[in-house]
Amino acid sequence: MLKRSFDLCFSLLVVVLVLSWLAPLLGLLIKFESRGPVFFKQLRTGKHGKPFYCLKFRSMYLSAEADRKQASRGDSRITRIGAFIRKTSIDELPQFINVLRGDMSVVGPRPHMLQHTLDYTQCITNFMERHAVTPGITGWAQIKGYRDETRELQAMEHRVQADIWYLRNWSFFLDVRIVALTILQAIRGDENAF
Repeated sequence: MLKRSFDLCFSLLVVVLVLSWLAPLLGLLIKFESRGPVFFKQLRTGKHGKPFYCLKFRSMYLSAEADRKQASRGDSRITRIGAFIRKTSIDELPQFINVLRGDMSVVGPRPHMLQHTLDYTQCITNFMERHAVTPGITGWAQIKGYRDETRELQAMEHRVQADIWYLRNWSFFLDVRIVALTILQAIRGDENAF
């Protein structure tokens, strides 16, 4: 109850104070640079494995590879405005709408593309354990540095272990700490954001 109340209050503040003016401005810039929608929506794996549409500001040119291929450093699909909003994590802000809908939480394990869930469930024994809770915009794994492209299985294993640690050690104050550290990372810039 406390977690959901925090999610609703924090998300409403972001939507009213930031997205209300930023979405139209970014929308114009995104549309000016490339054809396609302002928002990118992709099916991701949610709580108990239930799929949902995760929202982002579109940061790439339209591509048939969007649901199969992760973004990588120097990815040619990324637009100029897309490079900026990805580096600053501004592209993630529409996910606060997902939080208001109840599909996501402010803090929790990051949701993955459906194909990644299928692939990693077969390779990592406890991978689905992280789906016992609502996925988050940010999480313990992200502030510990596990937010980049997962090329090797070991990188995903580290991310999963961090997510499971979060599940087993959750507290309201841990969520507040993760949010504060995420904001600091966004201000400083994260080398794993691209």
